Amino acid sequence: MTVTLHDPISFGGLRLQNRLIMAPLQQYMGTPEAYATSHHTEFYGRRAKHVGLVIVESTAVSANGRLWKNDIGIYTDRHVEPLQKITDAVHAHRTPVFIQLSHGGRKSSPEVTTTLVAPSAIAFDEHYGTPESLTLAGIEQLIEEYRLAAKRSLAAGFDGIEIHAAHGFLIHQFLSPLSNTRVDAYGGTSENRARFLKEVLFAIRGEVGREFPVIVRISATDYCEGGLTPVEWARMLKPLEPQLDAIHVSSGGLLPIQPSDVYTAYQLPHAAAIKQHFNIPVIAVGKIYTRSLANRILADQLADSIAIGRPLLEDPDFAERLLISQEPAAVN
Repeated sequence: MTVTLHDPISFGGLRLQNRLIMAPLQQYMGTPEAYATSHHTEFYGRRAKHVGLVIVESTAVSANGRLWKNDIGIYTDRHVEPLQKITDAVHAHRTPVFIQLSHGGRKSSPEVTTTLVAPSAIAFDEHYGTPESLTLAGIEQLIEEYRLAAKRSLAAGFDGIEIHAAHGFLIHQFLSPLSNTRVDAYGGTSENRARFLKEVLFAIRGEVGREFPVIVRISATDYCEGGLTPVEWARMLKPLEPQLDAIHVSSGGLLPIQPSDVYTAYQLPHAAAIKQHFNIPVIAVGKIYTRSLANRILADQLADSIAIGRPLLEDPDFAERLLISQEPAAVN
């Protein structure tokens, strides 16, 4: 049987009505205290009607881990109520909604970060500056912040969690040998570099249980020799597969390096390479903007779900046209 966008899929125990996912889209509309606003409620609710899943934008687990000065957070109990308004708006369309939990590490916003931290004291660039290398006590505190964020995610009504381990942010920094030169239990070997992600994942699982969906977003390549590759990712993630429900495959962000060419479905080869190693669903993302292309990817078993971002940012009805009505024009 040929699989299409219209077919349901399950992430853990959660069944999605179709295989089209709204990717996390940064809105830059949070308050100075990192609260979600009516903009977020209207934005996500407006786009939730036809997709199988909404993933809310990067949401900071720590006041010192915000990616931008106007993003949103979940690092106090006071953040729960504004976020619950988002989940209510999405659930009004009977669509599930995940939260993406993040910490910027060395790429945390200089405007709102008092102490810049990372696995190693290696700067991303001059704009961010050189971070402090995390102590073991600092690592333990961060893991606790992820645990509390997971607890608050349940209180806010989210149906799942996406751990942000991509785009050069904190967990990605631990995973890549280009940004992690530690010589303790959190650096060196693949197993050690994956330890922080493992402990974050298990802390989250301790709060939400095994039946609650938890997925991970990764950058399959650092676009630099000596950086992460799909094979290295498979080596690090395979031991964690029993605790994960899907892998969302993006790329880049660790270094100030851009891919040489951003073409249609340019990240698909990475998703397909990752998929060869895992039994859980793999989500492809990156300029997959037509129904025919998405269905061909699914039929060829190169990925199990398709995430789209920019078209939904520009057109709240894009998912309806993609799934139901006339094939939408490709977006450049």
